[in-house]
Amino acid sequence: NMRATEVPVGSGSGFVWDSKGHVVTNFHVIKDATQAKVTMSDHSVFPAALVGADPEVDIAVLKVQPMEGYNLAPLKVGQSHSLRVGQRVFAIGNPFGLDQTLTAGIVSGLGREVQGIAGRIRGVVQTDAAINPGNSGGPLLNSRGEVVGVATMIAS
Repeated sequence: NMRATEVPVGSGSGFVWDSKGHVVTNFHVIKDATQAKVTMSDHSVFPAALVGADPEVDIAVLKVQPMEGYNLAPLKVGQSHSLRVGQRVFAIGNPFGLDQTLTAGIVSGLGREVQGIAGRIRGVVQTDAAINPGNSGGPLLNSRGEVVGVATMIAS
């Protein structure tokens, strides 16, 4: 039984970037990790290694080595510069340690600037889609299912 304000330590969200096993998440999700594992939507779990990070924009890239024959399903990538205020967007993630959660909203603002863990992050997309602890690193999708952003923080 989990309290609504508790999030398992070191948990977050992410998404498969390509068929080579690259997974995108937030840097703040993995920054203190000594090891990582990625749980896929079918509950398969694979060890992951950090292969790149940019703390200034709070992005990290992990690489998983799935078992032979496992079909990784990368998301299509859209263009965040084509977003418009009022456009529908969807956030997918694992808030509060719950898996496979989808929330919907609109683009509330564009070109925002927020304080990240290593400096100011510019060009941020603001949405009113519910983003909760544990959603960090999950994709923000347009109505075509294309990634147009990464859930990074909550302003409340």
